[in-house]
Amino acid sequence: MKEKKINKVGIFIDGTFFLKINSYYRYHHTRKSTLNFKGLFDFVLHKIAEFEGIEKRYVRICESHWFRGRYSTNQLEKKYTDADYRLTQMNNERRIDDIFMYEGLIPHNYPLLVDSKTSDAEEKGIDIWLSLETFDIARRSNLETAVVIAGDSSYVPLIKKLISIDCKVVVLGWDFSYDIKTNTGQKYSVTTRTSQSLLEECIYPIMMDDIINDNKASDADYINNLFNV
Repeated sequence: MKEKKINKVGIFIDGTFFLKINSYYRYHHTRKSTLNFKGLFDFVLHKIAEFEGIEKRYVRICESHWFRGRYSTNQLEKKYTDADYRLTQMNNERRIDDIFMYEGLIPHNYPLLVDSKTSDAEEKGIDIWLSLETFDIARRSNLETAVVIAGDSSYVPLIKKLISIDCKVVVLGWDFSYDIKTNTGQKYSVTTRTSQSLLEECIYPIMMDDIINDNKASDADYINNLFNV
């Protein structure tokens, strides 16, 4: 009997993009809940098996990585002068690190660039770092499939390079918008979009907002398990 080949999967997450999604489902969507990585990873395995026409047990996640800018301790002290509030922010970061530890997700934290005059923070270089690390890991680990959770068109070159080494690419995308009311009663719209060029370039585009809202019978259990109770 011919031995079944394992589809080796790597998952690579733009943390800023993911946190926007999480905030949307927690505060602005009818589900009023946050996503959990265990459910998300299981959903990914389910969809890849479906796309490839193989049993789910032959699809295995071998790599999972998170990329995001992060304040240094000194920067936090300058930004949040109130010690209690600062402690809350640092505790939240520690909780996220705990989640990563238990889920086997490797964090890559990149220093935020902070303007010394305005104290405004800018996240630069994350897309380049994610792209370089993803391509290196995909080639070194001989990944069959790379799952990219991101929305920016700057990742298109990464997708092209991955496909050039015969690594299939799945993009998990979200499109959504919601209104926020200010203290003065004014409303403004917040919109998050996944680049169309990103979706067109990959092998398997998955628009998660459509799937979650449709909640088809074939995906229902996996969709419900995406969210924390």
